[in-house]
Parts: sequence; C-alpha cells; structure tokens
Amino acid sequence: MPPIQDMTSAASVSRETASAPSDDAGLLDALQHQVAVFARRAEQTRLGGVGQVRNSMDRAAYLLLNRLDREGPMGVKALAAGMGIDSSTVTRQVAPLVDTGLVKRTSHPEDGRAVVLELSPRGLARLEEVRSSRRELMAQVTGGWTEEERNSFTTLLTRFNGALSARAAGLPSSEGGTGGEDDTGGSDGTDEPGAGDRTAGEAARGAGTPS
Repeated sequence: MPPIQDMTSAASVSRETASAPSDDAGLLDALQHQVAVFARRAEQTRLGGVGQVRNSMDRAAYLLLNRLDREGPMGVKALAAGMGIDSSTVTRQVAPLVDTGLVKRTSHPEDGRAVVLELSPRGLARLEEVRSSRRELMAQVTGGWTEEERNSFTTLLTRFNGALSARAAGLPSSEGGTGGEDDTGGSDGTDEPGAGDRTAGEAARGAGTPS
C-alpha cells in the first residue's frame, strides 16, 4: 500500500512557497528602489558638473549639442529620429540654441534647398567646457572605483537606458540597443524641470556665455 500523504502539510508548504518572495523578486525590489533613489539624487544635484559651469546648461540643450557634435550636420527630421523625439520638439528646443549662436543653420552640402543644423565653433567650445565640468563630477563621484567597475557600470547603465527607451517606444526591450543616451527626459522629449531648474530656452540662453 502506498504511503498516505499528509495533505495538510503539503498544502501548508505550497502556500508558504507561493507567498515567500523569490530571490529574483527581492533583487528587483532592490533595483527599483535604487533607481528611485538615483532619480531623486540626480534631480537634487542635476549632475551638471562642478565649479562655475555647474548646472549652466539644460539637459535637453546638452543632448542636442552632443548629438550634433557626434553625428555632424543634419536636418531636423534626422536629428529627431536619432534622438527618439518628434520634429516639433527638436524645432522648439533648437531655436534658442540658434538664437545664442551655439547652433547654426546651413545649406545641405548635397541639396542646396535643404537646411541642416550644425554645431558652431562657439557651440563646440561651450559644449567642451560643460563636458569637462561634468567629466570632473563623474571622476569625483566614482573616485574610489576601478576602471573595470566604471566600464561595467557604464555598459549596464547604457543597456538599461536603451531598454527604457525601447519600452517608451513600444518595442521589445531587446531592441532597445544603446540608444537610451539621448533621451531628453519627458515623454515628449522635453526637459522636465524640477526645483531650481530652468526651462530649456532659459538654460540655452545662459549657456551662450560662461558662468
């Protein structure tokens, strides 16, 4: 005769197993908590660099200038597509950069009727100044890290940003690639100012002259 199972004990164990959080759930809880803390810390400090240049350039302006520097002259549509935002947002955000001389409009080299946006010498100098300040901040924050730790963190953060961008675009996370670095903050690509933040236009106008 087969042994009689203790159904009460079995049911109890089953309920305990179902209610107990798995290791994966605990890890995900820790991850979401740390992301929330990071978002708060980033909002508090704005990660805008050190010294006089600290927080002197709006996030949206910085990302636009950085994209033009990396990719070269391009039209509004191409710039918007590369950054994952709509053309009207790019047009609105780039206008103060043109007004302050950081970006210039020029004719397309292959089609004189088309207009492209190009980083001006003044814009490049300003971008390098802000980059240097922000680079110093990253050096200070990760001063106790090894090069391998910095590389690993950068790789994983880039992957995480790409997955968030893919989710926002309705794509599978695996298709996110590494495009998350150009997200400008809001759901429509606009910067979301917090306490002490300036609008994109105000920051861009202030970015035209050293702080």
